[in-house]
Amino acid sequence: MNQSSKGPGAAGLPIPEYDQLTPGELEHRIRSLESEQVDHLLAHERDHADRPQVINLLTERLGQMEDGSPPTPGGDPRPGHADSGRGGSPVHPTTSPQPFHSPPHGTPQQPARPKADERRP
Repeated sequence: MNQSSKGPGAAGLPIPEYDQLTPGELEHRIRSLESEQVDHLLAHERDHADRPQVINLLTERLGQMEDGSPPTPGGDPRPGHADSGRGGSPVHPTTSPQPFHSPPHGTPQQPARPKADERRP
Protein backbone atom coordinates (compact mmCIF):
# COMPACT_ATOMS: atom_id res chain seq x y z
CA MET A 1 0.00 0.00 0.00
CA ASN A 2 1.50 3.35 -0.95
CA GLN A 3 1.75 6.27 1.43
CA SER A 4 -1.01 8.37 -0.20
CA SER A 5 -3.68 5.64 0.01
CA LYS A 6 -3.62 5.31 3.79
CA GLY A 7 -6.15 7.03 6.04
CA PRO A 8 -6.25 10.65 7.23
CA GLY A 9 -2.92 12.36 7.45
CA ALA A 10 -1.26 10.11 4.87
CA ALA A 11 1.35 12.16 3.03
CA GLY A 12 0.04 15.12 5.05
CA LEU A 13 -3.17 15.33 2.99
CA PRO A 14 -6.28 16.85 4.61
CA ILE A 15 -8.69 14.39 2.92
CA PRO A 16 -8.60 10.66 3.72
CA GLU A 17 -7.98 8.35 0.74
CA TYR A 18 -7.62 11.40 -1.51
CA ASP A 19 -5.99 9.55 -4.41
CA GLN A 20 -8.92 7.13 -4.75
CA LEU A 21 -11.62 9.82 -4.90
CA THR A 22 -13.31 10.88 -8.13
CA PRO A 23 -13.64 14.56 -9.08
CA GLY A 24 -17.33 14.43 -8.12
CA GLU A 25 -16.49 13.12 -4.65
CA LEU A 26 -13.72 15.66 -4.19
CA GLU A 27 -16.00 18.55 -5.11
CA HIS A 28 -17.99 18.03 -1.91
CA ARG A 29 -14.99 17.51 0.33
CA ILE A 30 -12.84 20.48 -0.65
CA ARG A 31 -15.53 22.98 0.37
CA SER A 32 -14.62 22.58 4.04
CA LEU A 33 -10.88 23.12 3.52
CA GLU A 34 -8.85 26.28 4.09
CA SER A 35 -7.00 27.77 1.10
CA GLU A 36 -3.64 26.43 2.32
CA GLN A 37 -5.07 22.91 2.39
CA VAL A 38 -6.52 23.23 -1.12
CA ASP A 39 -3.17 24.58 -2.32
CA HIS A 40 -1.43 21.56 -0.74
CA LEU A 41 -3.84 19.20 -2.54
CA LEU A 42 -3.21 21.02 -5.82
CA ALA A 43 0.57 20.57 -5.44
CA HIS A 44 0.09 16.89 -4.54
CA GLU A 45 -2.20 16.34 -7.54
CA ARG A 46 0.27 17.92 -9.95
CA ASP A 47 3.11 15.78 -8.55
CA HIS A 48 1.19 12.50 -8.59
CA ALA A 49 -1.91 11.69 -10.68
CA ASP A 50 -2.06 15.03 -12.53
CA ARG A 51 -5.78 14.58 -13.32
CA PRO A 52 -6.95 17.57 -15.41
CA GLN A 53 -10.48 17.58 -13.93
CA VAL A 54 -9.16 17.58 -10.37
CA ILE A 55 -6.59 20.29 -11.09
CA ASN A 56 -9.34 22.43 -12.63
CA LEU A 57 -11.62 21.77 -9.63
CA LEU A 58 -8.94 22.72 -7.09
CA THR A 59 -7.91 25.79 -9.08
CA GLU A 60 -11.53 26.98 -9.30
CA ARG A 61 -12.00 26.48 -5.55
CA LEU A 62 -8.86 28.52 -4.81
CA GLY A 63 -10.23 31.28 -7.05
CA GLN A 64 -13.55 31.23 -5.22
CA MET A 65 -11.76 31.51 -1.89
CA GLU A 66 -9.66 34.43 -3.14
CA ASP A 67 -12.95 36.13 -4.10
CA GLY A 68 -14.15 35.76 -0.51
CA SER A 69 -15.98 32.42 -0.50
CA PRO A 70 -15.52 30.98 3.01
CA PRO A 71 -15.10 27.28 3.78
CA THR A 72 -18.42 25.49 4.23
CA PRO A 73 -19.32 22.04 5.51
CA GLY A 74 -18.30 19.47 2.94
CA GLY A 75 -19.62 16.01 2.18
CA ASP A 76 -19.06 12.71 3.92
CA PRO A 77 -15.32 11.98 4.19
CA ARG A 78 -15.73 8.36 3.06
CA PRO A 79 -15.35 7.52 -0.65
CA GLY A 80 -18.57 6.79 -2.47
CA HIS A 81 -20.79 8.56 0.06
CA ALA A 82 -20.75 12.14 -1.18
CA ASP A 83 -24.50 12.64 -0.88
CA SER A 84 -25.12 10.88 2.43
CA GLY A 85 -25.66 14.20 4.23
CA ARG A 86 -28.75 14.95 2.20
CA GLY A 87 -32.20 14.05 3.40
CA GLY A 88 -34.16 11.13 2.04
CA SER A 89 -36.53 11.11 -0.86
CA PRO A 90 -39.34 13.69 -0.75
CA VAL A 91 -41.72 10.97 -1.93
CA HIS A 92 -43.81 9.58 0.88
CA PRO A 93 -46.94 7.39 0.87
CA THR A 94 -49.03 10.45 1.73
CA THR A 95 -47.64 12.37 -1.27
CA SER A 96 -47.74 9.49 -3.76
CA PRO A 97 -50.44 9.51 -6.46
CA GLN A 98 -53.30 7.05 -6.31
CA PRO A 99 -52.53 3.84 -8.22
CA PHE A 100 -53.99 3.74 -11.71
CA HIS A 101 -55.10 0.48 -13.21
CA SER A 102 -56.21 0.34 -16.79
CA PRO A 103 -59.67 -1.12 -17.43
CA PRO A 104 -59.67 -4.89 -17.90
CA HIS A 105 -61.21 -4.61 -21.40
CA GLY A 106 -61.24 -1.76 -23.86
CA THR A 107 -60.67 1.86 -23.02
CA PRO A 108 -62.91 4.45 -21.36
CA GLN A 109 -63.81 5.80 -24.82
CA GLN A 110 -64.60 2.30 -26.15
CA PRO A 111 -66.12 0.14 -23.43
CA ALA A 112 -65.82 -3.62 -23.76
CA ARG A 113 -68.64 -5.62 -25.24
CA PRO A 114 -70.10 -8.36 -23.10
CA LYS A 115 -69.12 -11.85 -24.02
CA ALA A 116 -71.71 -13.94 -25.79
CA ASP A 117 -73.59 -16.35 -23.66
CA GLU A 118 -71.81 -19.65 -24.30
CA ARG A 119 -74.71 -21.70 -22.94
CA ARG A 120 -76.88 -21.06 -25.97
CA PRO A 121 -77.14 -23.96 -28.42
